Amino acid sequence: MDFKAVHFSEVEAEEFKEADATGISVRWLIKKEDGASNFAMRYFEVSPSGSSPHHSHDWEHEVFILEGECQVICGDKRRNVSAGYAVFIPSNVSHQFINIGKTKLKFLCLVPYHL
Repeated sequence: MDFKAVHFSEVEAEEFKEADATGISVRWLIKKEDGASNFAMRYFEVSPSGSSPHHSHDWEHEVFILEGECQVICGDKRRNVSAGYAVFIPSNVSHQFINIGKTKLKFLCLVPYHL
């Protein structure tokens, strides 16, 4: 397996095209093609007032907020978080990230590969 080190700016940003997502781009920093067989690391940017879709899925994920402010909805709970917060989203729980700040929200999201 090869070692990989990449600056996020070297990875092309793609529009996040899931239904009901607004103002989001994603960069797949580490993925299967890089030799990562268990987890993917993604870098998201969300424009002011942008949001992820309100959704759930069969896998957990972990998020680390790099810059900005957002409201996280997870199940029936809401919490405002900002740079430096780590967020755990359990599997099969409806969740959403909403940028509530005046600048871009930037975060890392790690997800397991699912079958």
